[in-house]
Amino acid sequence: MRVLLLYPLFPRSFWSFDKALELIGRKVSLPPLGMITVAAILPQEWEFRLVDRNVRLETEADWDWAELVIISGMIVQKPDMLHLIQQAKQRGKLVAVGGPYVTSVPDAAQEAGADFLVLDEGEITLPMLVEAIAQGKTSGVLRAGEVKPDVTTSPIPRYDLLDFKAYNEMSVQFSRGCPFQCEFCDIIVLYGRKPRTKTPAQLIAEVQTLYDLGWRRSIFMVDDNFIGNKRNVKLLLRELGSWMAAHNYPFRLATEASIDLAQDQELLDLMIAANFGSVFIGIETPDTDSLALTHKFQNTRTSLVESVQTINRAGLNVMAGFILGFDGEKPGAGQRIIDFVEATSIPKAMFGLLQALPNTALWNRLEKEGRMLEANKETQGHQMALTNFIPTRPVEELAREYLSCFWELYEPSRYLSRVYRNFIQQKPSPHKVPFRMLELVELRAVFTIFWRQGIKRSTRWQFWRQLFAILRHNPSVFVPYMSNCALSEHFLEYRQTVRDEIEAQLAEYLATKAKSQAQTAKSAVTANMNAIAS
Repeated sequence: MRVLLLYPLFPRSFWSFDKALELIGRKVSLPPLGMITVAAILPQEWEFRLVDRNVRLETEADWDWAELVIISGMIVQKPDMLHLIQQAKQRGKLVAVGGPYVTSVPDAAQEAGADFLVLDEGEITLPMLVEAIAQGKTSGVLRAGEVKPDVTTSPIPRYDLLDFKAYNEMSVQFSRGCPFQCEFCDIIVLYGRKPRTKTPAQLIAEVQTLYDLGWRRSIFMVDDNFIGNKRNVKLLLRELGSWMAAHNYPFRLATEASIDLAQDQELLDLMIAANFGSVFIGIETPDTDSLALTHKFQNTRTSLVESVQTINRAGLNVMAGFILGFDGEKPGAGQRIIDFVEATSIPKAMFGLLQALPNTALWNRLEKEGRMLEANKETQGHQMALTNFIPTRPVEELAREYLSCFWELYEPSRYLSRVYRNFIQQKPSPHKVPFRMLELVELRAVFTIFWRQGIKRSTRWQFWRQLFAILRHNPSVFVPYMSNCALSEHFLEYRQTVRDEIEAQLAEYLATKAKSQAQTAKSAVTANMNAIAS
């Protein structure tokens, strides 16, 4: 069986880092880990060809070669996913579709013409697909129901299918699921609240595979909460730390975790020992009432500012997510987020309006309250969208506050100042990593940043002053510091994109609202006239 694995396009987003990646000749931040895991689960006597459309587009030769087309992706990839299904069916191909988006909302893929819906987690449902094809079936909906797979049976992903030169980082996964109950989160819907982990030997076999294939850049642990099962993650980190030391720390690691990481010094120490350099944390909002209402209780138990500072002092660079638009939110929430980001010197602060994701507790509650907007019910899943429900604050107030705050957060001077404050006080890595000469493309990127930010920009004196201070007082962080400076190239352009998109949506919303109000007024006048006439 010849299988064409197609990974749909991502829209431009906070995390796409387009302009920064261009500087180092990379096309995408992360590879499609789900797709190469699918390839590993399916029979290995089958032939596989992976096309990540964020790297290159498929050709007619790819279509002609394929006997089976498999497509998977997330909610933000929906438009291109449906396009690919249609393209495959026009060419008479057998199409199987899966992944988190289709698992949550299968109807659109089915209507687009998908033959097989391979839903839930692939360790259970992909063997069902293989069996169905062996039996000569040409369609079906394959589900695992309430059963969650034992991820200790999951094979090493087919990293050999990737073009390593296209990606800035590689991906591995240790666990699935999260023990918390955040109302807006779909992770617990898709993967459950009991974190399931691989064995340390499994994970180390995956990083060993990457090492053997020649990878020597960063690796992102894509777990939605890496520390969801603290006992098992500590077992992993002890072995991973030993492996990293034995191999001279070939990778810089990053992951996602909950804020309670700050309360576990042993865990922090183990992560540093394994060469973790950064962690993404969902802060959401500094407003305790909003956190409690959305059931993010883990963020209410200690001071969020002190927790972030604890993690930073340990040597982990904190990235964070923030949301505007929670029920009962008081005006000025955006400014309070800015104040928090400035107080903690978080360089990369993702900031978006609240979206209700399908089948989450938030979605179900808003449905019962009649507050979901039918015209825009299915969220686009990214930062450039108004809420897909009726919030408790006026939409126009939320949108304007969001725009103002996002614009301010990524004002070039303000962003560079946060980057500097974050790295000047960051604890240097305890590991003696062998010196590596910068590649030509990396040297070119450094000189491009020097030219753009050190000469052309109005912030040039700030740039040089901060750079020399870093080299003088904390030179070991030069590379991550420069990487974060490079991200200014992305944010400078992206904040304008956000402004244009939100303003266009807001104008459309206000026009629709005015039309609706005019129609309501007209109907009221007509009703009054009829009443008078009668």
